[in-house]
Amino acid sequence: MNQVLSAILVMLVGGALLALQAPTNAMLGRAVGSPVNAAFVSFLVGTAVLIVVTLSLRVKPDVEAVKALPWYAWLGGAYGAFLVAATTFAAPRIGVASALTLAISSQLVVALVLDQFGAFGLARLAVTPAKVAGVVLVAIGVVLVRRG
Repeated sequence: MNQVLSAILVMLVGGALLALQAPTNAMLGRAVGSPVNAAFVSFLVGTAVLIVVTLSLRVKPDVEAVKALPWYAWLGGAYGAFLVAATTFAAPRIGVASALTLAISSQLVVALVLDQFGAFGLARLAVTPAKVAGVVLVAIGVVLVRRG
């Protein structure tokens, strides 16, 4: 299977799992007393899974490359923690579809900016009218989901 198709399939599965994560973490949040506690437990479980996968695959980091990273390269986990806590908080209040369409629309706006400037060492991908139209359509979808 080629890398593009693999990337598409992985993201489709990841997106489906993200939709499942919001309500399961909301259940967890009710049981453990807060969205932050639920996010903490969720990350503990995720860390345990990643330890098992890393050990199984025998993946070893390049220590020198890790040492050379800028400070902000370490913030991905913080972003993820916020998103997990936010969806845990929002899903029971506004619904999973509304919570996720809002998150996706904001992700797309930021993604266009990141692509345009090739931020964080990624390839520069120009913002085109078609891409902007796609993001606008997603924003319209947010409104429709919220009103529906």
